[in-house]
Amino acid sequence: MGFLKFPLCSLVLLIVVLGLSAVAESKTYWGDIEVLKAMKNGLDVASVRPGSCVSSWDFKVDPCDNLFGERFTCGFRCDVVVSGRNRVTEISLDQAGYIDTHLDWLTLCAEELYLDNNNLQGIIPASWSNLVNLKRLELQSNKLSGEFPNLGSLRNLYYLDASDNAISGKLPRTFPSSLIQISMRNNNLEGRMVPDSFTNSTYLQVLDLSHNRLSGSVPALLFDGAPSLQQLVLSFNQFTSVQVPACLGTQSELIAVDLSNNELQGFLPAFMALMPRLSALSLENNKLTGMIPIQYALKTVVTGSGISPFARLLLGGNYLFGSIPDPLMGLKPGSVNVRLVDNCLIRCPVIFFFCQGGDQKSSSECRSFNPAIP
Repeated sequence: MGFLKFPLCSLVLLIVVLGLSAVAESKTYWGDIEVLKAMKNGLDVASVRPGSCVSSWDFKVDPCDNLFGERFTCGFRCDVVVSGRNRVTEISLDQAGYIDTHLDWLTLCAEELYLDNNNLQGIIPASWSNLVNLKRLELQSNKLSGEFPNLGSLRNLYYLDASDNAISGKLPRTFPSSLIQISMRNNNLEGRMVPDSFTNSTYLQVLDLSHNRLSGSVPALLFDGAPSLQQLVLSFNQFTSVQVPACLGTQSELIAVDLSNNELQGFLPAFMALMPRLSALSLENNKLTGMIPIQYALKTVVTGSGISPFARLLLGGNYLFGSIPDPLMGLKPGSVNVRLVDNCLIRCPVIFFFCQGGDQKSSSECRSFNPAIP
């Protein structure tokens, strides 16, 4: 995003305001001036570069009265309220690489908070759970660390992106039930996924927790207990198994599932071929074995009947053995994206497009992993 924006519906600061007489004649509400001061003082001085918005802020003059002048060139917006006094109604910081290690000044009612693509450091304050009006929170591409706070009280929050940070520890016990999208990829999250975190995820459509260190089983809840979930991305973690949902996923709205580059063991999850809307499935680079279920092949070639066929089926980099199911043999290049390379299949000649791009594993490697492989 080009700017960091978050509207201010009210400005409440837990600070002692001194020198009120100095701003008695100010056109800008004194509390708003203190917010701007707190923001500037909270930034690492070295990160406030010449020419940036904040570098021009000079509180010897009134902010709103001098906005877009030499001393307050940019960074916020002012509007006149009923009382005739100017209020700061929006803060729009340029992405100048500001570094802020103290984020506790954010005790205001922002409906949308954009702090992405800067150098923000430290932990996310637990006090942010009081931002009850918050609807959108973007923290991606910073240097935030520590455990992610429990924001379950933010009942209006519909979008959360905290990707590309250094957030560690376990997932929060609960997420706001209002969320439509959760993106926390490329962090240091670890431990098991607790089903309770997503029990009330009625509206959740996108869940991306890829590139972390999550382990254990992928909860069955994600396949039959999240009624709106369409995209599930858990690649590049340490999951070892997938729980089978009670309804076998037949009520699922999932369209795309990516569980590649984990530690999944056992057979391919047969129930995924029964998921009516699932059209993209990646299970590449795991430790799955057994034969390719005929149901997978049929879902790739059969159209109609109200079931979405596989448009993308990526199974390479496992220990699948046996012969390729007949329905797949008739697929034409370009009709569907199927990849079966780097397995233990009996025959997978390069004349078939899904066998191109890599060889099958050697017999010795296959038998070393699973002595039952012919």
